[in-house]
Amino acid sequence: MKLNKTYLFIGISSLALIIVLIIQINWIYETADVKEKIFNEKANMVLSKTADALTKDTSTIKSLKNGVSASEKQKIDSLFNHYMKAYNIEIKYSFSIKPFVPTFKNETTILNELKMNPGEGCYQTCVTETSHENGTVSKNGIDLQLIFPEKDEFIMAEMGIPFISSVLLIVIVLITFWKTALSLMKEKQISEHTTDFLNNMTHEFKTPLTNISLAGKMMIKDSNIHQEDKIRHYSGIILEENEKLRLQVEQVLSMTALERGEIPLRKTELDIHQLIHDCLKCMSVQIEHRQCLVNSNLEAKSSVINGDKTHLMNALCNLIDNALKYSSTEPEIMIQTFNKDGALVLTISDNGIGIEQEYRGKVFEKFFRVPTGDVHDVKGFGLGLTYIKSIIEMHGGSIELQSEIGKGTAFIIRLPHV
Repeated sequence: MKLNKTYLFIGISSLALIIVLIIQINWIYETADVKEKIFNEKANMVLSKTADALTKDTSTIKSLKNGVSASEKQKIDSLFNHYMKAYNIEIKYSFSIKPFVPTFKNETTILNELKMNPGEGCYQTCVTETSHENGTVSKNGIDLQLIFPEKDEFIMAEMGIPFISSVLLIVIVLITFWKTALSLMKEKQISEHTTDFLNNMTHEFKTPLTNISLAGKMMIKDSNIHQEDKIRHYSGIILEENEKLRLQVEQVLSMTALERGEIPLRKTELDIHQLIHDCLKCMSVQIEHRQCLVNSNLEAKSSVINGDKTHLMNALCNLIDNALKYSSTEPEIMIQTFNKDGALVLTISDNGIGIEQEYRGKVFEKFFRVPTGDVHDVKGFGLGLTYIKSIIEMHGGSIELQSEIGKGTAFIIRLPHV
């Protein structure tokens, strides 16, 4: 329920930030439209004022009909420059002048007829003059165009940095929020795993300590303690439980040292087949106790690797121990080796309960244990597979998990052979 509330809070907060971002982007577009309309009005006023000034100079219009001289071009440029400053338009511009071509005969005077193509930053007006000479009507004039090649950039600059930066800041806040939320969720999961680890560790340590305490009390209270078999029995319980404690403490300390990089690997040439035989011999008591059937199919031609015998043996023993823990009432373990693509492949599979799909990507995480409905159903701290993966990777190899519910689990290890 708490997790659902957390996801709901993250979803609502993300939606709110996205809506704010959409509103801000919409404001930017609306502001751009307003700025463009204002610019168009100013550009038309500059063009209109320039056309008015040229209309009053009839001689200039007549001479422009035959071509534009340098002085006339400079005169028109000075007019544009003057009115551009008057309307506070500081942008590069250009202009063109073409002879006016009337459409109809006997057309009346057209003065300052504005045409515009704002999308291309081009504004145009017709400056014409009607004259009566020798009893005929003639029309003199020019088409005057004002062009702004950097119009879009000018409007964006007019909008100002705050509008653009606000969008960027909202995006940054949104990304940061998501990353923070994911980090908090991950920290929460780690906290839950750590709590489970402490609970499991307390239980694991409590059992051997209780057995040691009981054995010690029995040695004190038992009147027949002078008998050698009794002493041997109670001493055996104390030593066995003490060894369990030592191994559990060693596992926790080894994992901590491994994370800090404080465990140096003493690599030598090892025959993986001999290492497997040694592991099976070491685990023989547990194998016999569970009446487990172990099948070996060691087909690797190149079985020599360069590795640390102690840590590799611990890793393989951990995998066999897991196969025993999670196997059915009639456990079977299959161990195979073969060579593939220049590597030695070792597979340890069982006929156990299997691992559900949702947990397969998490089994190598520190403190993670597959839920079984009872925290203490299967002994362990949730460090074994993390340790195994770290050791295999430190040897330049990789480990892969394959599992199917009700049919078993297989761990596939790849190591570079010598």
